[in-house]
Amino acid sequence: MSEKAVIDASMFMAMNSADERIRLAGKRFFVERLDAGAIMSLEQVGRCDAVIWGSHSRAEQDAYYPFMDNLHTDMRIDRVGYDEQDLRVALTSALLTGLPLDRRLTVAFALNRGGTLYTVDPMLVDRTDLALGPLPDGDEVAFPEPLERMYRESLALLVKPEDV
Repeated sequence: MSEKAVIDASMFMAMNSADERIRLAGKRFFVERLDAGAIMSLEQVGRCDAVIWGSHSRAEQDAYYPFMDNLHTDMRIDRVGYDEQDLRVALTSALLTGLPLDRRLTVAFALNRGGTLYTVDPMLVDRTDLALGPLPDGDEVAFPEPLERMYRESLALLVKPEDV
């Protein structure tokens, strides 16, 4: 897997989705990319934080945090800020017209890095004109231990797809 995988908050949070189909696809994506890594904008990292720390109980956060913390150590996820070109493309590309600014920035971020965007965002997944990566399907796969144990414990926190 040599392509640049760009992920958004919806893809990261997919691993803890209340929707089982999305959860399985999200988990498989991260298990399969554990060694290859991914790129994520700082804004999208912040969106994950807002979901976890803004709308879940302390007990759920405590169950989730060890997995997230260790995954960010075990998998290289480059956190990158937007640059001027990202803003320019987001504001001027006809391809992105009609999308909210945060989605335009996410797509522009991927385009400007020559990457493929992996997302489960309902506003983006059906767009055939965007460079979106396919979501993996199949049976549940496991992270290496002890990450799998921490992942299982993190499922005390489930996220509704519409909340990301």
